[in-house]
Amino acid sequence: MMAAYASAARRRPVAALLLGAGASILAVLAGGWRGAATSYLAAWLALLALPVGALPIAIALERFGLREHDRGEGELSKSLRRLVGLMPVAAILGVPVLFGIGQIYRWTDAPPATPLAALWFTVPLFALRVIAYLAAWVWLAARFVVPGETRDGRTISGVALHAVVGTLAVTDLVGSLDHRLGSSLEGLIVLTAWSSLALAAAILLAPEEPTPIGRGRAVPGQDRLVPLVVLLSLWAFLHFVQFLIVWSANLPQEVLWYFARGGWLGRAFASLGGAVVLLGALATLRPGRPTTRVLAALVLALHAVEMFWFVTPALRDRFVIGWSDAFAAIAVCCLAVALLPVAQRLMPVLSPRRRRSAVA
Repeated sequence: MMAAYASAARRRPVAALLLGAGASILAVLAGGWRGAATSYLAAWLALLALPVGALPIAIALERFGLREHDRGEGELSKSLRRLVGLMPVAAILGVPVLFGIGQIYRWTDAPPATPLAALWFTVPLFALRVIAYLAAWVWLAARFVVPGETRDGRTISGVALHAVVGTLAVTDLVGSLDHRLGSSLEGLIVLTAWSSLALAAAILLAPEEPTPIGRGRAVPGQDRLVPLVVLLSLWAFLHFVQFLIVWSANLPQEVLWYFARGGWLGRAFASLGGAVVLLGALATLRPGRPTTRVLAALVLALHAVEMFWFVTPALRDRFVIGWSDAFAAIAVCCLAVALLPVAQRLMPVLSPRRRRSAVA
């Protein structure tokens, strides 16, 4: 029985790799090289959100001692750290983005707008910066994937480095796709969306914890619902502030960025975002485990689609979901599963054997 299980476990990465390769080919056939590369970037950003978005939350949990039950660490915290452990997988899957820079980013074919852009936006320097971002995140993931001593210096340096790297990475990977909007809030919006997505995924992955003795009227699921709603509300507020600045200041160049993300699908996405935020606010009135998990599933889907909302209009001048997007998402998911054994060697917290021994 165990031998059959081990054999199936060895075959799973190979099957996932073949499925991922097949889906990648279908994405190229559906959207061409440029369309497939752009779709891959959006799908990869959704995957990158899992470890990068979970990282600051895991650091905060460690700093403020919000790890309880099960030998000092809650199930939600464990799920967050397992997501942080996916950083090597996300870094490896970022390699195709480096090879596709010329296909994805229009500035490679256009004359530089400023002397600084002529120096900053060159393919070799851009690739080196992306590699540096991924290396910094891998280092932070290795540092915080296992709980350490609660020290202010460790926490502050980790959060500060993540904030700087995240802002620069979003500016390069997302902001440089479309020169029609330069917003200082874009980095915060994407980083908040990533953390919200990662927290939603951790809630769905974590088993339910019993209500601790002595908490009296504590509602099951409330400890997970409140931070999710806070992140979701912050994300909505940042979007609103950016929209307000663009329209109140009458900035026609930036308005084009919203027009490219409009249409019936763009309006449907905006309506979905508003509905999810409203549902989150209403859920706090009657919190409970089923409500929290439903909201988490909606938040996960919302932010995953948002990565395509950010990326694809740069190529298509409008927000649409095509077959190349669907195939690219399947490819990234399958390739991530295929690379999971590599991550388990680099980040032992992902190993099923390690998790079983921790419980024992």
